[in-house]
Amino acid sequence: MDWKTRYAEKLRSPDEAARLVKSGDRVWVGMFGSTPETMCKALYARHPELRDVELHHYVAPFVWATPETRQAFRVHTGYSTPADRAAVNEGRAEYIPLGNFRQSWVKEAIGGERGFDVCIVKTSPPDENGFLSFGTALWINRTIADISRQIVCEVDERLIRTFGENWLHISEVTALVEHDPADDRPLPIAPRSPETEAATEVICTLIATELIRDRDTLQIGIGDVTAAMALYLEEKHDLGIQTELIPGGVIDLMEKGVVTGRYKQIAPGKVVGAAFAAISPEEARKAHLNPRIELWDFCHTDDLRLLVRQENFVAINNGLQVDVTGQVSAESLEGKVFSGPGGQTVFAVAASNCEGGRSIIALPSSSVVNGERRSRIVAQLPPGSMVTVTRGYVDYVVTEQGIATLRGKTVRQRIEELVSVAHPDFRVELRKEAQRLYGV
Repeated sequence: MDWKTRYAEKLRSPDEAARLVKSGDRVWVGMFGSTPETMCKALYARHPELRDVELHHYVAPFVWATPETRQAFRVHTGYSTPADRAAVNEGRAEYIPLGNFRQSWVKEAIGGERGFDVCIVKTSPPDENGFLSFGTALWINRTIADISRQIVCEVDERLIRTFGENWLHISEVTALVEHDPADDRPLPIAPRSPETEAATEVICTLIATELIRDRDTLQIGIGDVTAAMALYLEEKHDLGIQTELIPGGVIDLMEKGVVTGRYKQIAPGKVVGAAFAAISPEEARKAHLNPRIELWDFCHTDDLRLLVRQENFVAINNGLQVDVTGQVSAESLEGKVFSGPGGQTVFAVAASNCEGGRSIIALPSSSVVNGERRSRIVAQLPPGSMVTVTRGYVDYVVTEQGIATLRGKTVRQRIEELVSVAHPDFRVELRKEAQRLYGV
């Protein structure tokens, strides 16, 4: 007996399930790879009859904030994408600067006293015991489900199962909807330019050869540089993975014996994350019920109290801009919201505080914007910039120009280190501005 027959009383059409949302409701929509595209389409279609729905959709591939939906949806995000970036910066959507993922904080600060009226997520079908999986994209969905009054699951037969906290029981679910593959849309991942690809090769090679040691446990942030980090680690031994987003290539490293987790204090022998990046179907099949892989909610993977117990913990994250004293913005660019912090702040703080840990920021030294080359190492962050990682929690900054070592350095020494890894075209001006601003 298939799931549609077993749970026919919960099966709804997308339009029927979308009607669970009422004006004034607080609604959670699964983020990134857990976005329920078919339900998004159905809920969006109801905008003429809805008013003041507080819609939380983070890392969204779906465009909610349009002139037509202004009265229907008040969009909130903790991580902006091309789908909502303009809306956030124009005040048509709300941005939540996150950084603390302790479960009690999330329930209080994001859920509030009310929680969510409706949680809409993508899941696998229920198994023989009635358990559904969030597939490769658990994220924070487990915690949100706990504080939601009604849960709608958009069932996608392609979703895998993993160990860990990656489950939801049918008894918690209000309605089941079938996913329509015709509604699939590409995830909001911008392609790397040839210049960025060249910089990535140098940066990742420097990090792998100079800063990562055998037996280290790694957190690897997603972004235009570090997403490729796993491809440069084949010469290492006994690495561990304790991260938020598991990048492509990690399963290959497991098969080659590079990633063993043998020296982890947290979940020894296990690769732990909250979700996979946009991995291939082949990698997803290898992750399916793999006993060495566990997906846990953000409130576990990003818990600072847990992470500081891990020895030799190395956090490798992207920066959009870094000032010459080491302040990092990974969520704003030229003073405007660009993405979000994710768990970067927590991971950097943990890596800087644990025994043998290292906090690493990676970025190309410059970018070409509208035909003009601009330095990503700046004298000071532009007005309106958000500091994602303060300089006290940045040990190394790596560009294709080299490695800047900041740990234990004075402001004068930090400036020299960071100017030395800036693009050569900007070094003279950076030194001049640094002297004007900091007197050194």
